[in-house]
Amino acid sequence: MAAPPQSVPGRRLVKELLGRGDYAIISEIVESGSKVLDLGCGEGELLEWLAENKGVDARGVEISRERVQRAIARGVSVYQGDIDQGLADYPDKAFDYVILSQTLQQTQKPLRVLREMMRVGRHIIVAFPNFGHWRVRMAHLISGRAPKTGLFPYEWYESPNIHFLTVDDFEVLCRDQRWNVERRYFLSGTRRVGGLPNLMAEVAVYLLRLD
Repeated sequence: MAAPPQSVPGRRLVKELLGRGDYAIISEIVESGSKVLDLGCGEGELLEWLAENKGVDARGVEISRERVQRAIARGVSVYQGDIDQGLADYPDKAFDYVILSQTLQQTQKPLRVLREMMRVGRHIIVAFPNFGHWRVRMAHLISGRAPKTGLFPYEWYESPNIHFLTVDDFEVLCRDQRWNVERRYFLSGTRRVGGLPNLMAEVAVYLLRLD
């Protein structure tokens, strides 16, 4: 497992303003002055922070028109697009980092999305909720129904999540696709998880590159 990331100026600010442990990790991974593309960027909060605090060239793609408008109002360069349709507008290795944070499980074609990220980015950062977490397992076992937890709070018929992957599932995918895992981070809330990540981690964050 990778050593804990070094603190950078503004880490606490990320947690306070954005309230997400995966954003705090991503803010540390991304190097200052790099070119960044955030897929499913929402209202552009992370991109805005990266641009202001790390001087990155920040771009985003978001499917929701309303969220695109809010991101633009923040001063972030975002366009409306469906990442399931690919990233044909971008040439190979156009970005230093391509980010997909807690959106992979909502895509129609996750493998295609990941391969396109590998094509246009020198490094890719993927964060996803871990369906193997013990609370999710217990919720399913006890209720006999689709799990409903703080991590997966939706009823089955209104959930945006259509692919329920675990840490172990993603590890197998990386091995099968021959993607190099540069770093792994496992979180429970905002705390780092040391062991048994497939059971104990609520969210996983991976830094990958194509060998």
